[in-house]
Amino acid sequence: MTLLLDFWTWIVIAVAAFVVILVLPSIRIIGPTEIGLVTKRFSFRRLPDDNPIAFNGEAGYQSELLRPGWHIVLWVIYAVEKHPWVQVRAGEIGVVVAQVGLPLPVGAKSAESASPLNLITDVRAWLDAGGQKGVQRPVLPPGSLMPVHPVGFLVITRNRIYGVPVSQEFQRLKAYGKLTYESFGLTEDQLKVTVITPRSSGGKIVMDTCGIVTALDGQPLLGGAIASRLGEFDDIRKLEADDASDQTRIEALIGSKSVQHNNYQDFDAFLKAGGRIGLQHDTLLYGAYLLNPFLVRVEEVPMLVVKQGEVAVIKAYVGLATEDTSGAGFKFGSIVRPGHRGIWQEPLRTGKYAINPRCYEAERVPTAILSLNWSDAVSEAHKLDERLSQIIAKSREGFVFKIELVVQIHIPDTTAPRVISMVGTIANLVNEVLQAAVGNHFRDKLQSMPAVQFIETRQHVQQVALEHIREQLMQYEVETRGVYIQDVVLPEELVMVLTQREIANQEKATYQMQQEAQRLRIEMERAKGTADMQAKLAQSQVGVEIATQTAMARKHQADGEATYIAETGRAKSAEVEAVGLARAKGFEAQVRALGQGPTAIINVATVLADRNIKIVPEILAVGGNGTLDGVGATLMKYLTDHVSATPPKPPAEPSGESALETIGQITVKATKPPEEA
Repeated sequence: MTLLLDFWTWIVIAVAAFVVILVLPSIRIIGPTEIGLVTKRFSFRRLPDDNPIAFNGEAGYQSELLRPGWHIVLWVIYAVEKHPWVQVRAGEIGVVVAQVGLPLPVGAKSAESASPLNLITDVRAWLDAGGQKGVQRPVLPPGSLMPVHPVGFLVITRNRIYGVPVSQEFQRLKAYGKLTYESFGLTEDQLKVTVITPRSSGGKIVMDTCGIVTALDGQPLLGGAIASRLGEFDDIRKLEADDASDQTRIEALIGSKSVQHNNYQDFDAFLKAGGRIGLQHDTLLYGAYLLNPFLVRVEEVPMLVVKQGEVAVIKAYVGLATEDTSGAGFKFGSIVRPGHRGIWQEPLRTGKYAINPRCYEAERVPTAILSLNWSDAVSEAHKLDERLSQIIAKSREGFVFKIELVVQIHIPDTTAPRVISMVGTIANLVNEVLQAAVGNHFRDKLQSMPAVQFIETRQHVQQVALEHIREQLMQYEVETRGVYIQDVVLPEELVMVLTQREIANQEKATYQMQQEAQRLRIEMERAKGTADMQAKLAQSQVGVEIATQTAMARKHQADGEATYIAETGRAKSAEVEAVGLARAKGFEAQVRALGQGPTAIINVATVLADRNIKIVPEILAVGGNGTLDGVGATLMKYLTDHVSATPPKPPAEPSGESALETIGQITVKATKPPEEA
């Protein structure tokens, strides 16, 4: 009995020892988000040199994983390592690198997606589907959570590297906790979802952007090409054959073909559609994209925004061969139709364009009237005149002037491509062409003139400058709208001379004004006196009118008298002549009859009688010489003198109404012959 007890005791002890030694260590508990990687310690079979995972019981990492739960794996034969499920956080992507599978084709940089990416949870199924080693083209989207074989695949995320690297270098880095995305040449931003969005500041959009894509895998570009475009430019060639408009061509070039490969997210479709390695013609617009950083790199750049009042002249570095349309007379480069390499003859007008600035360079040309300041002030609208400054020139006498002016120019939108072809940029037009034309003109003009003449003929100088600059810019097909001299900074010595001259002119003007004030004061006093004497002036005017009428009446009377005298004189002359002749004949007869002496006595007596000459006294007192005779003679003398001295009674004075009648009567009486009077 004792021996039997000892035997069973030993059996129990042995079983317990077996359980403790073999079974308990072989129990593996795998958590709900974990997997167990099984490694076979020894085997009589060897793994292939190009495969780190055993599929047929070879020693090494086994293809089968331990799923969440309880598992018994003999620790003597197998080792088990716990690994977390691969988890991709929101806003991030997971890049898968396969460490098992078929080798990549020669020249390939990524694995063709022969099998779906979700097969990475089953390595055997992955290989059976033709999975290849290397970087897998699809990426794990945000929110992915899956059990991935840690040896078959490495999953690179922003926070950690999932899996067991086969490379000894990566193994050492992992052992020291230094294996990160930087070990694979990636950046943190490249493991995020690529988002193209307008850049904003303070709630306001400050820049519209698009994404320039560079493909890192694919066939090389064709000879001479700098960018890949699906289908090359065959569609443009077809439009050209159909004689499509320039606007239709532009829309075809700007339109993106990225829909064929889901905006580079389906890289296999991109390659099958003819996509090539290198810079891509088409850009990415606003949106979020799951792009593999090993295959696609994106650079966010501003969109081409053409505002109102300007156009964008396009210099194309890609497209069909250059075919110049400018004509033989144009010697400043090639002007081409859209779709060809060169300067497009049709500019882009107001709008937003997501064009690739590596393929197309846009030169903005203001088509509104452009004001350029030759001064310290800079136009805030365009700042094209920030390198322009005051024009410094010397007059004929050597005075140094500083001239500030504004030049207004206009570039028509239809000629903008030709202007850019001639000058390169608008800045060159301003700083090279216009600055030389304006500055040299004013220097030459001022140097040929006296300083004072320049100041006094400023408007004329301005007009001449306008005509000169207009002629110069017409060679570049640019219109000149105006040249305005804003200010002329004079030298101090000239300012002093002009100031003194102006003071003298002002004093002269002051004296003239004072003189004019005194003259006006005199006129005012005269007017005041005239107003005060208005009543007398009216009376005088009436008297003047009466006197005028009287004078006119007298003039008529005098004219009548003169006429009468002239006629009477002629009559009397004839009469005198006739009388004289008769008398002469009478005298001759008397002389013959009486003799000269008696004839003379008779004629003298006759003349005395005609003249009323009294020979005999009027009063003769004859008597005895007494007193009574004397008194009588005295009385007769008195009576005679008194009667002869009494004047006749004057006629009554005519009234104002009959004054003219009286004058007329007098005139009539005066004109009567003496015999009638």
